[in-house]
Amino acid sequence: MGGALGRHDDVKTWMPETKIEAKMVEAMQKRECKGCSMKSFDSIILKFPKIDESFTKCKAIFEQFDEDSNGVIDREELRKSFSKLEISFTEEDLNDLFEACDINKDMGMKFSEFIVLLCLVYLLTDDPAALHIKSQIGLPDLEATFETLVDVFVFLDKNKDGYVSKSEMIEAINESWEPSSKRIAIKRFEEMDWDKNGVVSFKEFLFAFTRWVGIDDDKEDEEA
Repeated sequence: MGGALGRHDDVKTWMPETKIEAKMVEAMQKRECKGCSMKSFDSIILKFPKIDESFTKCKAIFEQFDEDSNGVIDREELRKSFSKLEISFTEEDLNDLFEACDINKDMGMKFSEFIVLLCLVYLLTDDPAALHIKSQIGLPDLEATFETLVDVFVFLDKNKDGYVSKSEMIEAINESWEPSSKRIAIKRFEEMDWDKNGVVSFKEFLFAFTRWVGIDDDKEDEEA
């Protein structure tokens, strides 16, 4: 998923390329208007164990979607599962959503990528009419976790433009730790910036976060 890189007041701005990415940015900006309960990066780290436990519960949902039990969810399995659960996405949005979460571009979503998909579905259906979707897919039990993840991103996105820049990451970490922690901030930012375009979208943040709390598909494959 690319996009157009522009400049405004000497600050990089990233323009979403697909409709689904634009919807993610719009949804995140709406959430950012509500404010953030996170006060420091330390408070985020303290939540890691509970988030890891919640992610593990997603495994049962993943196995329901993975009809052939091969460890990945392909585009057709996603389409069939959404249809069975009466989850209504346009064909274009479903394809965009699949491609957004298939970050390795191997035509299938592994478990960590599926967690990202669930959180994006949660974000993109954040209205009263979406309660049916959330109950069908099993999201109510995960709502607190996904709310935490949204809150973390809001905390990092200081200028509320729907993306996190390197300077924002440094500022967020410096609020908790010594200025000498700049190196840690840059390392964390590089872990999030998967496409190396200088800004981090919500879905890129989610991919990095799954690894921070201990969800690693490669490690699972080795243990299998």
